[in-house]
Amino acid sequence: MIDFHCHLDLYPDPQEIAEGVQRRGIGVLSVTTTPSAWIGTSRLAAGRPVIRTAIGLHPQLAKERKQELRLFDRYLPQTQFVGEVGLDGSPEHRPSWSDQTKVFEHILRVCHEAGDKVVSIHSRRAADPVLDSLEKFEGLRAPVLHWFSGTHAQLRRAVALGCWFSVGPAMLAGAKGKNLVAKMPRNRVLLETDGPFTQFQKSALHPWDVTVGCRMLADLWANEYMTAERQIRENEGTLLGARR
Repeated sequence: MIDFHCHLDLYPDPQEIAEGVQRRGIGVLSVTTTPSAWIGTSRLAAGRPVIRTAIGLHPQLAKERKQELRLFDRYLPQTQFVGEVGLDGSPEHRPSWSDQTKVFEHILRVCHEAGDKVVSIHSRRAADPVLDSLEKFEGLRAPVLHWFSGTHAQLRRAVALGCWFSVGPAMLAGAKGKNLVAKMPRNRVLLETDGPFTQFQKSALHPWDVTVGCRMLADLWANEYMTAERQIRENEGTLLGARR
């Protein structure tokens, strides 16, 4: 299985985690928060085919790092994966909203023009504006809403736009998260950890903890673990196809 949203470079010892995922055969989409971090982070994938590196510009850093869009454009042709990108409507980040919007729509536009990109999207307190932006670039191959926390109406809108959803143990531990995931199309659900920023049962999550998320999904879906795992693997295959 694959951890579809993990900040591999931000663990205390990234090399140790990278060795661990390769040894366990766990796939990782290693997202970045700035384009300038992409080259260094992508080195973690050297000799480790289970790791893929995404180029991103986190919305919380849009104001300070918007000048790095030129690096984003330069490196984008080198990867099929983009993230972490998106919008953040939390009160502490509203002052940078204009910069966030310009950065996100620039990224969506160049991804749309490039074609065939898998994009991991942050939408905290910004589900409708994120979906508005996705509507402008309808046809983007694979928008993946990371830890989606919108309303049920926003979820239905996201489904209609063809979005996928990456969910993890931290999200599935709460009632709201469970309720949302229960209403997501099962054939568009992927696993994530969002490590190292998330915890489950007071322990930091690692990429191999996608198995914990799968177990929680199985319980939510009233399935056996192997049935849930088979569904997740089918979803990964559909999304990634021959690139997996």
